[in-house]
Amino acid sequence: MAKIGFIGLGIMGAPMAINLIKGGHTLFTHTRSQTPRAKAVVDAGAKQCASGKEVAAKADIIITMVPDTPDVDLVLFGKDGVADGLSKGKIVVDMSSISPVATKAFAQRINKLGCDYLDAPVSGGEVGAKAASLTIMIGGDQAVFDKVKPLFDLMGKNVTLVGRNGDGQITKVANQIVVALTIEAVGEALLLASKAGADPAKVRQALLGGFASSRILEVHGERMIKRTFEPGFRINLHQKDLNLALTTARQVGVALPSTATAQELFNACAAQGGSGWDHSGMVRALEKLANFEIGG
Repeated sequence: MAKIGFIGLGIMGAPMAINLIKGGHTLFTHTRSQTPRAKAVVDAGAKQCASGKEVAAKADIIITMVPDTPDVDLVLFGKDGVADGLSKGKIVVDMSSISPVATKAFAQRINKLGCDYLDAPVSGGEVGAKAASLTIMIGGDQAVFDKVKPLFDLMGKNVTLVGRNGDGQITKVANQIVVALTIEAVGEALLLASKAGADPAKVRQALLGGFASSRILEVHGERMIKRTFEPGFRINLHQKDLNLALTTARQVGVALPSTATAQELFNACAAQGGSGWDHSGMVRALEKLANFEIGG
């Protein structure tokens, strides 16, 4: 069984870590605050460490799952961070959703220490993390991927090596574009149907049987109708991901007009105090424009 380090025991990270423990592996962790989720991981058998450096010294494979690019930078390269505890031959796996450009730079710095690096962002939300059914998009070398794949299989079902370091992150950015635009499409469709006088629940049921069917229509369409916007996946995190998309697009010279519109709708939600809503709450910005609420 592997010795695994895991840093980032949030909404997604905590159940992912617990699934690794259930797989029979020894898990070391470090947290700056003892949240209920972090406590649940320790109660499941994780061993607490005083720093990221100690986690890296004790583990052979170190996984990070934190919110944004600066957080990964701090965890890896800050004072008493993971890099300070690495020794030759260890593997760092970043499962956060961060900048593809920064990812390549982080990989190079880890490689210079004689260690390997995989970027492996995930999709599937808290439900997928708990059910070990995440989609995992990996960038890195085939040989390193092969070593870590048994761990990925404990956390996800659709596990794909996309290409080199950074390619996993660009795949996640693409994923978040599709998700955001589909949430917008579902919101517009159900809002139109509802304001025109149709029952949105029955409209959704009908659409699920046709070519418009999607996981987002199934899950988030129901959220929109039932008005359940507790996260799941927070709007402020999706804002971060679309910012990565738009920044990367400028860097490579690609126009993403619909992505920009989706970001503005998320911005409108945030302006209404909705940064912490589930991203299906984007529909509230559309409802504000229509002066009508689905089911209203």
